[in-house]
Amino acid sequence: MELLNVSVLSSNPLFLSLILLLSLLIWLKLAKGKYQNLPPSPPKLPIIGNIHQVGKLPHRSLRDLSNKYGSLLLLRLGYNPTLVVSSVDMATEIVKNHDIAFSNRPRTTAVDHLFYESKGLAFAPYGEYWRQVRKMSVVELFSHQRVNSFQFIRDEEVEALINKIRCASLEGEPINLTKMLTLVSSNIVSRSIHF
Repeated sequence: MELLNVSVLSSNPLFLSLILLLSLLIWLKLAKGKYQNLPPSPPKLPIIGNIHQVGKLPHRSLRDLSNKYGSLLLLRLGYNPTLVVSSVDMATEIVKNHDIAFSNRPRTTAVDHLFYESKGLAFAPYGEYWRQVRKMSVVELFSHQRVNSFQFIRDEEVEALINKIRCASLEGEPINLTKMLTLVSSNIVSRSIHF
């Protein structure tokens, strides 16, 4: 009796689809046991999740979904699971008793690459490091005295912006206010850092 030729089986599309189907069924069985205690969720589409159910007026769409599924609702916005809380009592419970579980920010590859592996104030995970960075920021950057020391920078940049707008309007040129405001805020931040 001849042994099964593995190369023949692995190139057979029927065999490969059977292996794929079995692995998918095993994964679904394991995932079902893992996620049993989740809040109710409306049916979702495979890739976009529940994004199609959040319409042009998201607050109204979320209200309608919470009326149908309850005050605690799990939505999948693309790949990200999102908990929607529409009850004051539930929100109070989360903020008072479960704040540590909900205080972390999502950690992604993009954030790790762009923001020095989540070491900044905005993306650092909640803990002792985040508390120290926050304390240092409040004392060194955001104190009343420190903010007032940058007032002359803000005054100069706003005055320069007004002069640019005045010159452009006198010459009849179009004004890109978005670009100008972005430039002014960038100038204020960079000058404050070097001060």
